[in-house]
Amino acid sequence: MLVAGLLGYAYYAQYQLYLDPCPLCITQRAFYAGIGIAAIIGFSSIGRRSLQTLAASLMGVAASGGILTASRQVWLQHLPPEQVPECGPGLQYWLDNMPLLQTISLLFKGDGNCAEVHWRFLGFSMGEWSLAWFMAFFLAALFVVVKAIANRGVAGEPTTVQ
Repeated sequence: MLVAGLLGYAYYAQYQLYLDPCPLCITQRAFYAGIGIAAIIGFSSIGRRSLQTLAASLMGVAASGGILTASRQVWLQHLPPEQVPECGPGLQYWLDNMPLLQTISLLFKGDGNCAEVHWRFLGFSMGEWSLAWFMAFFLAALFVVVKAIANRGVAGEPTTVQ
């Protein structure tokens, strides 16, 4: 539900506030979708510890990718203006004119568009908020995985009476 709200606001910002997403924003949306899918798997498998651990692991991987891309965006946003890379032509141009692997590489690298800040809430940019959310999702996933590992031997062992 939380991921749906975050993605919903991203689309609201794009289509109602007219804030075009940069390549890193688009990539982060994909990682949010991965977190959402992993969460659905985890919630639908309550009581099946191994499947929940797998879902939490997938969530952790998606959150890690989100942390990397959001960190890159925040780094670009804090560069001095003379060090910001030039703006690129846009995702549609990349998809139409470049090989897929090169387009994916550019999505993870970002460009000067990713350094622009057009939106703030409580003093933080959308990239900074995204980084915070990805870290929260990663910590939640890590908690579930560590708890499952710690309880693995306890749950599967038969009780012996002496």
